[in-house]
Amino acid sequence: MANNYDVIIVGSGVAGLYAAINLPSEFRILVISKRELTLCNSALAQGGIAGVYNSPDDDIKLHQKDTLVAGGFKNNIEAINVLVSEAAVDIEKIINLGVEFDKNADGTIHRTLEGGHSRNRIFHHKDATGYELVTKLLANVLRLENVDILENTMVCNIQKTSTGFSVDTLKGGEHTSYNSHYIILATGGIGRVYEYTTNSAIATGDGIAFAYEMGAEIKNLSYVQFHPTAFNNKHTRECFLISEAVRGEGAYLLNCKGERFMHNYDERLELAPRDVVSQAIINEEKKQNCGDFYLDITHKDSEYLKNRFPMIYKKLLEQGYDLTKDRIPIYPCQHYLMGGINVDITAKTKIDGLYAVGECAHTGVHGNNRLASNSLLEALVFARQAANHIMSNYDNRNSVFEDYRFEYPETDTPIPKGIRTEIRRIMQKSYFVIPDKKSAVEGFERVIEIKRMLTNGNFIVNDDYVEAKSLATVAYLILKEVI
Repeated sequence: MANNYDVIIVGSGVAGLYAAINLPSEFRILVISKRELTLCNSALAQGGIAGVYNSPDDDIKLHQKDTLVAGGFKNNIEAINVLVSEAAVDIEKIINLGVEFDKNADGTIHRTLEGGHSRNRIFHHKDATGYELVTKLLANVLRLENVDILENTMVCNIQKTSTGFSVDTLKGGEHTSYNSHYIILATGGIGRVYEYTTNSAIATGDGIAFAYEMGAEIKNLSYVQFHPTAFNNKHTRECFLISEAVRGEGAYLLNCKGERFMHNYDERLELAPRDVVSQAIINEEKKQNCGDFYLDITHKDSEYLKNRFPMIYKKLLEQGYDLTKDRIPIYPCQHYLMGGINVDITAKTKIDGLYAVGECAHTGVHGNNRLASNSLLEALVFARQAANHIMSNYDNRNSVFEDYRFEYPETDTPIPKGIRTEIRRIMQKSYFVIPDKKSAVEGFERVIEIKRMLTNGNFIVNDDYVEAKSLATVAYLILKEVI
């Protein structure tokens, strides 16, 4: 019974932790974290949580409209209705769980503005909202007696069984299997399929690859968002993000001549949605024949900026830039995935008992471009929907579990060096901001070869193998949609 659970949650970001909190206390739950518990994309989220909550000058119809406009009207209307309607419930719940948001002088919650929003509706904790949310949710989960947590544990395989699922894990060089009736995939994004990303090291698309192999529908994986204002140090894979909120507070985008240029591309200027701004930067680069771009907010009060953006201010100082005095070099960078494992409004996939929440899921709320600060909200809202659906459909099978026997090649041979680097190079060249069709076709053929080699080869099943196979699967699915 020790390795048998009612629900296994793969991933320990906001979506995974919040799902655990919302499941009944009588359920046995296992949360599996690939690395340390706070290493996730959720913890890197700077901006905040968008939502209509105690907002007299705002309403859910406006939030819905802004989400649709940003998403190119390719959104799932039913899913958006759930997102904006349930926002108040989850914002109030996380406040009651101890999450702290910045306050105005009169004690009311401060709301800021970000690109694509028609109202100030972003709840934030300085410029580190994601970290505040993850740490407070984690503190609550650690107090739950019905929840076990495996840290620094790699999921290598998931198999559907007659009673639910079996999960093979790897920790300290040893494989261990766990069984459950339900699985919630909360494995985050796919940023590491690119040479440059704002994502953390865990973002290799593992959950998407597992779901694909089990036969779940993967939808709109080519809906990749590139954030226009990542710090441009030109040599580090993980790029530090300069939050959308900096432009929301009045920062200007400048080209290599030190000139503002967004008026040539969109009437919303610096506050246009992310895909519009990213494409404008690429087109301006071609126009000026120069790839140097800057974010400038030096015209704002320096003490206000230090207090409003303490993390950004500190990190930029470490790179030799003072946000209050210097123009900050920026450039678009892979940031977020709008597509993923296709789910309905309860976060359920087409596979009985399998759910997906957070960035790995395709709820359809984002369309082809995510509205700023809708991601943490989506993680919260649909994690609770998943928990509620599991609870309402649980059929007391908790005494019966089928064990699946995982068998791997008896070998110590590692995968060839450079596989992941090659995949990243292919994706960066063929599908970045403005796709290169010719490179995509060529890259797709090579990715097929890599995927086949990893699937059929005789390699040791370790972290490197699993992540490389996940990246190859993700690249394959993205380019298959593009060409």
